[in-house]
Amino acid sequence: MKAMILSASPRRDGNSAALAQAAARGIRQSGHEAELLYADEFLEGFLRDCRQCRREDGTCGIADGFGDVFLDHYLPAEGFIAATPIYWYGMSAQLKAFFDRAFCYVSASYPEADRVVNALMGKRIGLLLSSEETYPDVGAGIIHQIQEHSRYTNSTFVGHVHGIGNSRAEVARDPSQPLKRAEEFGERFFSAHTSDYRIDSERSGKVWGPSDGAHA
Repeated sequence: MKAMILSASPRRDGNSAALAQAAARGIRQSGHEAELLYADEFLEGFLRDCRQCRREDGTCGIADGFGDVFLDHYLPAEGFIAATPIYWYGMSAQLKAFFDRAFCYVSASYPEADRVVNALMGKRIGLLLSSEETYPDVGAGIIHQIQEHSRYTNSTFVGHVHGIGNSRAEVARDPSQPLKRAEEFGERFFSAHTSDYRIDSERSGKVWGPSDGAHA
């Protein structure tokens, strides 16, 4: 399977990039494909009023590389991992813009909206966070937003890794070893057991299988 990993920091050599690179290594080591992209390579603008800038054929009129990345890289991928610094206790503007810009392609005004909606659903989704603060819930708002995005798209939120650092790539010095944890997260990204039960969900009384500890 294939995962697209997005480093959504304006710093190419920062902590988000280091975490994203580690997760990509892990995914590749597990035999899957990982594509690492940087938001500043293709994302140059925020969502606008589609009624004003949509082209006559219904396609998005914002002239940057987002459309190609979204349609040709994000949609075909079975998994998506976002790496973001924590800015003002939320995700970076680049990552928020990535999600917002998807509206142009799910709106009924887009001629292939049904295909896009179908391709958006059912992914495995992960999150990599970096912050200067060690406060345990400093990233809670971002985690919750990604969880809700996952629910909205019938996707699976696999989990998150949080590294502490401020200067460039300082997460490598975090004693909790977030780069190692991000790599391990990548290794099990497509195989990790996840659950998100509703009260009427069908499930057995056991979580782990009796023989090898793996969830059936």
